[in-house]
Amino acid sequence: MMMAARVTRSVQGSSPSSPGRTSRTTPARAAAVAEQLQHECATLLELYKKRESFPADLGDGRMVSVPPSSSQLDSRDELWRLHSALLQCRNLLERAVDKEEKELTGGEKGEYKNRRTTVKERLSSLLLNTGELLKADGAAALTPSTDGLELDGPANPFELKLWVYRIYREVDHWTKMAVTTLKHLPPDVGKSRIRIGKARALRSARR
Repeated sequence: MMMAARVTRSVQGSSPSSPGRTSRTTPARAAAVAEQLQHECATLLELYKKRESFPADLGDGRMVSVPPSSSQLDSRDELWRLHSALLQCRNLLERAVDKEEKELTGGEKGEYKNRRTTVKERLSSLLLNTGELLKADGAAALTPSTDGLELDGPANPFELKLWVYRIYREVDHWTKMAVTTLKHLPPDVGKSRIRIGKARALRSARR
């Protein structure tokens, strides 16, 4: 299975970094953002499920397409895999919100809308964190690909609501994966540019 992303010069959502500089993002800080997002996702799922009166068993099936996790993948590969999945989740979530606003209730209000907005914003923050870790570690960047994603959604209103719920569950699933992946990354991931920057500064000072 091919990773649903393309290699580019910069990570979407990340600002360019000059040589020898990086953000203060660490795996621990990114994991903390993922834990916050996991809480928000769980609450959003419950709000949506309660509002739509869905049955307990809605079936499974992944919507995001990435290579399976493996013991043969190193920490950078796992970070690539996670970042690609989160990029696809953001594509799906943005599409779900747009379809929900235009084709279902025609405008959301209250706690549900606020929680949905929070999930979108925190997902973008997590993407920024994982993107910065990739850049700082010297890895090539990823941009999202919509190939194979169910971005259109069904026309039937009830099926469309189920489709939105599946997207929320997908974001929730990959948020949990993010917490696990980021907590198991070596603490020095993302520090290569810092080390390079210090080495260059020392060489300059000796001249």
